[in-house]
Amino acid sequence: MERTGGDQQIPRPVDWMPGRKPGWELTEPEVVRPISLASVLQGLAEAGHLGPLPSDPVEMARRRDPVLDTLVPREATRRSAVLCTLFEEEGHARVLLTRRASHLRTHKGEVAFPGGRLDEGEDEVGAALREAMEEVALDLGKVDVVGWLSPLVTLASGSFITPIVAVHSGRPDTVASPDEVERVFDVSLEDLLLPGVFREERWKRGDRPAAKSADGSFPIFFFETAGETIWGATARILYELCHLALGMESVVA
Repeated sequence: MERTGGDQQIPRPVDWMPGRKPGWELTEPEVVRPISLASVLQGLAEAGHLGPLPSDPVEMARRRDPVLDTLVPREATRRSAVLCTLFEEEGHARVLLTRRASHLRTHKGEVAFPGGRLDEGEDEVGAALREAMEEVALDLGKVDVVGWLSPLVTLASGSFITPIVAVHSGRPDTVASPDEVERVFDVSLEDLLLPGVFREERWKRGDRPAAKSADGSFPIFFFETAGETIWGATARILYELCHLALGMESVVA
């Protein structure tokens, strides 16, 4: 039976198809090695994702997927940011996640990174840090922003999401804000690579043409771990993070 986080509902179309295996399942077994924080930072550096954002993240997303100019008009652009907080325990890199409260209007019960829309005058880094403090009481004095991951778009809300990568010194002490968060938890990146944890599905939607797919389908990623089903934008961010931590190119098409 499929596990779900909270009251989330997955709007899977009836004609969905199984997708591809991830890059880490196509490699020699010794390539999937223990993942330390140092190896994650090295992967970010090699991919050019270490340091500040090199350009406007909304324009980066639009250049990468020209279909977005049709799907999300520029006057309807909504800028959001999430904080991908990493820490190390016994040599293993771990990532902080939340399950959103089940009473929220959108994305209720879904697994997510702390984050939300930018306030007036904020940039992506400021918004991600503020939201992490508000949602899980993250001690920002123990956080160093180190890089970023590829900006992406959620068509359900039309939000351009920029994942900001930060490192926390040791295991974070967190407190879930009941207005927004039901659970705070963490997983090691190695747990995400275990057989049977990840799967890709191919979906088709008339309102979501796929510019890079011959059959019009697009990938939806899932991780089943820590008693949760992680999917959608959060799974897509983790998918890229795992590939970069292993020194692999992350291709979403």
